[in-house]
Amino acid sequence: MKSETAEWIDKAEGDWGTMLRESEVLIHPNYDAVCFHAQQCVEKYLKGRLIEADVPFRKTHDLLNLLEALSHVEPDWKTYHQILSKLSIYGVAGRYPGLLSNQTQSKEAVEICREIRDIVRKSLGLFAA
Repeated sequence: MKSETAEWIDKAEGDWGTMLRESEVLIHPNYDAVCFHAQQCVEKYLKGRLIEADVPFRKTHDLLNLLEALSHVEPDWKTYHQILSKLSIYGVAGRYPGLLSNQTQSKEAVEICREIRDIVRKSLGLFAA
């Protein structure tokens, strides 16, 4: 694995851990933070996969744009378009007033993140952790 890929994966794992910790909070959970870190984890995993495949990509938080960039490398991943569109909004819009996440959305974000994290890790030859 390229060192730059490993750096993206390390950053993604930081978001993964933060998301998991916050999703377990019982008193005053921050559902926005859970959703944001789920989106960030997936974004960084997709960028790591792009770097590993030598696919250039523009600076973006749009998961669908990143998925499209990966379409020649991982054509089967197109099936994730719908779930990634749900998660993509939390990268920017979810950080500002006007969008307030709830428990149901945060649980869905965690599950989407888990699924995408698993497929990218498998693609990179990493064991699921």
